[in-house]
Amino acid sequence: MDEMAIREIFNYLPHRYPFLLIDRVISCEIGKSIVAIKNVSSNEPYFQGHFPGNPVMPGVMIVESLAQAAGILSFLSIKRDPNRNLLYYLVGVDRARFKKPVIPGDQLRLDVTMGGMVRGIAKFVGVATVADTVVTEAEFLCTMKEE
Repeated sequence: MDEMAIREIFNYLPHRYPFLLIDRVISCEIGKSIVAIKNVSSNEPYFQGHFPGNPVMPGVMIVESLAQAAGILSFLSIKRDPNRNLLYYLVGVDRARFKKPVIPGDQLRLDVTMGGMVRGIAKFVGVATVADTVVTEAEFLCTMKEE
């Protein structure tokens, strides 16, 4: 798959500012993996309180970025667009490790690999890097639900 810019990302994720955490998709191998980018800006609202004078991107936001990339991969893999009745939920996080702070000006590279699926719950492995240095690793579970 070719790169996906923000306007196309809007078609796959219901998130919008301030909670859309994917700026670009670099590559995607349907049913297998995705590589996405999150540009970390000093204007992100969580930096006001995390931490004043020493801004650090919260680890949960990095994991959410990985999960949003997984959501795009999943919708592309089932060849179905999300809609108001079909949403993708993060249902579990395991083995999360935060190895280095992410600060304004960093560019997060989000590498997500799809594992197996059992009873409608998909397993993913995500690695977030900044300048080729691993900053976060996590395994997580997601599911789609018709509302």
